[in-house]
Amino acid sequence: MRYAILLMGAPYTHQASHSALRFAHALVARGHRLEAVFFYHDGVHNAARLAAPPQDEPHLVDAWTALSHEHEVSLQVCIAAALRRGLLDEREAARHGKDGISVAAPFELTGLGQLIDLGTRCDRLVTFGP
Repeated sequence: MRYAILLMGAPYTHQASHSALRFAHALVARGHRLEAVFFYHDGVHNAARLAAPPQDEPHLVDAWTALSHEHEVSLQVCIAAALRRGLLDEREAARHGKDGISVAAPFELTGLGQLIDLGTRCDRLVTFGP
């Protein structure tokens, strides 16, 4: 089966990010295809390049990045929610006259149309939120 995940919870604030990541690993371990994770609302903070959690806590940005690289999972971040929370990629930083970027690669800023597309292409869209 083809899955997509909608993640709306901020890392380290709610269990949603940890649960979604564990669910993602369980999917691929069982032979399912995880097409993408779409980060929305406070879930966009999972893409924060500058996150530096204590060494005894999981580094969720790195964990999502590893999942993406190992299993070719697209990490899509809602552009409107990201900009509202100060998360910008190189293109948006230049467009808004900001000095730096704060979205980690391979996360990519996309629109809500991408979420609609995932909902139509995938067999299941599973939501994790606070």
